[in-house]
Amino acid sequence: MTTGIGMPTVHFAPRTRTQRRVARALHLEPGGPPSARAAVAGQVVKALLKTAWSSVPNSFEGLLRFQRATGALGRVRTVPRGVSVAQEDLGTCTAEWVRAGAPDERKVFLYLHGGGYFFGSARLYRPSNWRLSASTGRPVLALDYRLAPHHTPYDALDDALAAYEFLLRSGYAPGDIVVGGDSAGGHLTLSLLLELRRHEVDLPAAAVCVSPWVDLLCAADSHRLNARSEAVIPAGKLAWLGRRFCAGKDGDDPLLAPRRADLTGLPPLLLVATGGEILRDDARELFERARSAGVAAAYQEWDGLMHSFTIFADHVPEGRAAFRHIAEFLHTAGA
Repeated sequence: MTTGIGMPTVHFAPRTRTQRRVARALHLEPGGPPSARAAVAGQVVKALLKTAWSSVPNSFEGLLRFQRATGALGRVRTVPRGVSVAQEDLGTCTAEWVRAGAPDERKVFLYLHGGGYFFGSARLYRPSNWRLSASTGRPVLALDYRLAPHHTPYDALDDALAAYEFLLRSGYAPGDIVVGGDSAGGHLTLSLLLELRRHEVDLPAAAVCVSPWVDLLCAADSHRLNARSEAVIPAGKLAWLGRRFCAGKDGDDPLLAPRRADLTGLPPLLLVATGGEILRDDARELFERARSAGVAAAYQEWDGLMHSFTIFADHVPEGRAAFRHIAEFLHTAGA
């Protein structure tokens, strides 16, 4: 399912068996059945990640336990030859530059990782960030924003603002910056855009949100309807986490619920979701609101895939294809 501004397809003629396999993966489109590899990967992730998260108690100690476990995974993430990684100190937090090949240094992609605002890291996302750099032909600045339970989504937003300001001070024009993220990072992407607009700071050229957590209160119907088909997130755990973040706050605060925000004036926006995830309706409804507000928005819905499937691009062909779609969206949007 693809809706919104058109995205051209790039064709090439593969010769070797490996090239043919890569070609088939890159040319996968939303709307078809999942590949066999994606189906198997989804079951494995559901058995391991969702089960592990489900077993964590709703407590400060539980969040830290899960955070430590996923942090250990990040330490074994590698990148292929030809990809460089360099650290950047932003003051309150750090980030890392990921460059695949010889990217255009005049442009940049600021990436905000997912993880419910309490786990995840730039290092954990290296397998997707190097592909993002390769497909878009620009360096990726992957932000390691501060995490719960010691920090809040507002601290993460401050870190995202600091990263954007750092890019401006480094000489990047707003029109040469793209911002994106998945899950909680998709929420942070939207919150960043709204906060930049509120402060009348020039917005980036475009934004990309994969499986975005658009409303921390988890009010959309798919949180209930897709609770069993969801392969990554235990719906009840995410709802508890969202209530914790929103406690004492206005539930309609656009920084907590961009799903209900005025989206007028935002840059071209690509929203990507999967049909069986609990955040599906968040993305669908945000797309409709964005189009109604005059935003040049596009929406892709992939069938039979897991939440934030781009993270699993090493194992899921559709994850690799999604980066080609992102690159085509940016080209069409003039970013």
